[in-house]
Amino acid sequence: MNDRREFFKKIGLLGLTGIATKLVSNEQLNVIEQLGEQSFQNTKITLPNLPYAYNALEPFIDEQTMTIHHTKHHQAYIDKLNKAIENLADKFVLEESFKTISKADIAIRNNGGGQYNHSLFWQLMKPNPTSKENLPTKKIAESIIRDFNSFENFKKEFTEKATKIFGSGWCWLIVQDGKLKITTTPNQDNPLMDVAAEKGKPVLALDIWEHAYYLKYQNKRADYINNWWNIVNWEKAEELYNSK
Repeated sequence: MNDRREFFKKIGLLGLTGIATKLVSNEQLNVIEQLGEQSFQNTKITLPNLPYAYNALEPFIDEQTMTIHHTKHHQAYIDKLNKAIENLADKFVLEESFKTISKADIAIRNNGGGQYNHSLFWQLMKPNPTSKENLPTKKIAESIIRDFNSFENFKKEFTEKATKIFGSGWCWLIVQDGKLKITTTPNQDNPLMDVAAEKGKPVLALDIWEHAYYLKYQNKRADYINNWWNIVNWEKAEELYNSK
């Protein structure tokens, strides 16, 4: 607190309180401190809007599943995450927290992962009303061929790893040391977390929790995965691949 008071005194000397030529008074210092305390409080995370209608991914993912998945499951992760971070002293930055998530409260790990993973998942899908073959293009297409020999090999490996996830989890395409790699994580973990067996930048994500597909596909996980390829948003994957 003493360090913070010195900081606010310096702010006062710089004239940010409207007094540029003298030290701030104790009363003014208290006001500035109160504003400072507010700035350190964490702003509540809110549910992101979907970039399409709830029925837009049909017939591959049905409207009821999308509605429940987004408004119930994703919202629940956000509500629990906000509860977990509301009393943190430092400003909470979700992706930064993943670097040391092994030391964090399990509620932040589970629900922070749920927030990040789902927010990415929604963006990495898009409507395909014509049901035409959906293929990557540009740099990510070239890199898939480079690292997997062909798109068919990549698709087969990704599908197999996603299908074989035990219980609930996610399947990812990541950039690791400049190359593309397929990996999986349990529960709501992701490859940005220090607990991940394989770390890297996610460019593709597939939710393998039963709530993502059970209403339409029941226990036929493989059918869900095979149909998901029709609605992959390769433009977003390309954007993520090219980002720093």
